[in-house]
Amino acid sequence: MTDNDGRIRLKVMGLSYSQIQTGAYAMILAQVGGPFRIPVVIGAAEAQSIALKMESITPPRPMTHDIFVSFAHAFGVKLLEVFIYKFEDGIFSSEMTFSDGERTVTIDSRTSDAIAIAMRTGAPIFTTPEILEETGFEMEVKEEGEAADDGTDDVPAEETAREPKLENYAVEELQRTLDKLIEREEYEEAARVAEILKRKRGEAGA
Repeated sequence: MTDNDGRIRLKVMGLSYSQIQTGAYAMILAQVGGPFRIPVVIGAAEAQSIALKMESITPPRPMTHDIFVSFAHAFGVKLLEVFIYKFEDGIFSSEMTFSDGERTVTIDSRTSDAIAIAMRTGAPIFTTPEILEETGFEMEVKEEGEAADDGTDDVPAEETAREPKLENYAVEELQRTLDKLIEREEYEEAARVAEILKRKRGEAGA
């Protein structure tokens, strides 16, 4: 999907451990309506924030991105869009465009922070065709009816491979595990447990 300026719209597809940088994660951005995916290396804190939003988990205390969004809303400032405009030396550069209804301001931002905030506000994420071509990889789009029924279509292979042990837990055990992880603020692992719990509850209700 492209906008009037020919930019490519993206959405967050998932997270996995980074094979490039120890202690980091790879956020996978997907081309909306297309087969291309862009991996973006991000830190653990940003990965936790994004994972929480993906799994609709509310932490006991607001995280930095939550505070930023609440602050902006309190003063009537809206995030209009995130634009990933440059890729150089392995680093994505992004900017965020805000408006208070009278003024429109664009500021530079780390891509991980910009996307974490965009996910909390529903703002669109864009990049250029050139960046998509340089950094993206093509993923085969399954035809209707070919999608797997196991709920792992968009889950990175490494994450899927680690799930069977938790899959053996009963729903009650998974819920207790999730509660403990949230209490300890281990949000990345909590997001993974929440996804398994959601699938198991879905199976039980089928």
